[in-house]
Amino acid sequence: MKRLINKNIITGIALSAMLFAGCSKSYLDVNNDPNRVTNENVTPELIFTQAEQAVGALPANNYGFLDNWMGYFAPNGDFAPNQTEQTYKIDFGFSDPIWLSSYNVLFDLHQSKIKALADSNNVLAAANMILSAKIFQELVDLFGNIPYSQAFQSATNATPVYDDAKTIYDDLLASLDTAVGYMGTQGPSSFADADIIASGNQQEWIHFANTLRLRLLIRQSQIPGFDPSPVISKIQSSGGVLSDGENIAVNPGYLNDVNKQSPFYANFGYDPTGVKANTSTGANDYIVSILSSTADPRLGRFFTPVNGNYVANIYGDPTGSLSNGANTSYFGPGLINSPTQPQWIYPAYEALFLKAEATARGWMSGSAEAVYEDAVTQSFIWLGVPDATAAAANYLAPGNAGNWDENIGSGSVSEQVQFIVYEKYIANCGVDPLESYSDERRLHFLPPGYISTNPSKAGNSLPLRLLYPQSEYTTNATNVQAEGNIDAFSSKIFWEP
Repeated sequence: MKRLINKNIITGIALSAMLFAGCSKSYLDVNNDPNRVTNENVTPELIFTQAEQAVGALPANNYGFLDNWMGYFAPNGDFAPNQTEQTYKIDFGFSDPIWLSSYNVLFDLHQSKIKALADSNNVLAAANMILSAKIFQELVDLFGNIPYSQAFQSATNATPVYDDAKTIYDDLLASLDTAVGYMGTQGPSSFADADIIASGNQQEWIHFANTLRLRLLIRQSQIPGFDPSPVISKIQSSGGVLSDGENIAVNPGYLNDVNKQSPFYANFGYDPTGVKANTSTGANDYIVSILSSTADPRLGRFFTPVNGNYVANIYGDPTGSLSNGANTSYFGPGLINSPTQPQWIYPAYEALFLKAEATARGWMSGSAEAVYEDAVTQSFIWLGVPDATAAAANYLAPGNAGNWDENIGSGSVSEQVQFIVYEKYIANCGVDPLESYSDERRLHFLPPGYISTNPSKAGNSLPLRLLYPQSEYTTNATNVQAEGNIDAFSSKIFWEP
């Protein structure tokens, strides 16, 4: 953890020592250099703006393996496959990039929050808390117990203890309570200028916080005796979750230039000269078969046809039997529309799918069917399906795959939930594979066929979690070893049934 806690706050500028030790007053008085980086001129707004961009980049850079695991993407035949990934024989080095980059961003958010509170800028502090809650939950969902309460105390403790995962979940809910309260107060004009996610729209931030509250609850839905009602009341009384058009995304001004493109586009689109950025990956036969069999118009937004047909590979098949990159369907305009496109953080449709499940479970009042149909419609709109509203209405109409009555009718709560989550899985192709991975571990809802066909795979199911990274065994050995012998296939996250 020491490497994480002592990272740079602004990319390319060494600030850690300055933040904790600073420079002497006399030195600053003598020089008074406006170009010198100091604790005074590195404002919380400056840290926050770059941290917002980094929050968007995290999933774009880190979760490609989950797109493969969940049946969305697959390697093509041009390159040797990643055997560690395809066989699920993950090791301690597998998760290092996720761990390190996530804690680096969390460090920035923490510093911005502390400085904002010192300036009595509670609204900015709240935004940092909301984004931090998102990342911390995702780390828990991947690793279980993690450093939390002592994570950023580098001046006094460079080797933080691991907190209990359930306790972290509870504290994140409490933190979001505080953040919603802060967001309900008058914010300074500087917040709107610094905020490259919602341009200072505090109500939208509250809706985002409520969405994260609901996601924390939904994860725990399979825990016997779990009672979400106190938090649901808070969500409803503060305006509910993200709704139509409230897509959480970040755009600091992406350009079609080297290292300046939108992150997902930079990884899966085209470089500034028009060459494919990713020549090793394309469509997975699993999701293409699902979309093709139902004539889902989103297929053409997720992937592009090859000579009029959608060509996909089977994850885990030997290289010699796979189509090469030139003959495999690449990513479509719903995912890679432009190098300047906003980088999504949380689309509104995903929040609505959470709400539909909560309504089906009886946690929220209203019609689960109506919320579900809104979620599907927003998915079509978000992906840019032509005549999206009409196309979604057709998909939802009797005789078609998305119709509620024909798929569920008066089905049980479990059947309704399975249907809603399956449709969320389809909508999340290439967008949020971590959500799909978490839903599959929670509900085991997917039909067979997405598991790797590699004959050397460790088993016929996905790992239940990731292993702690090698960096922790190197820099925080005592505390990570105190977690005991972790097995990716038997050491469950607390909410896994």
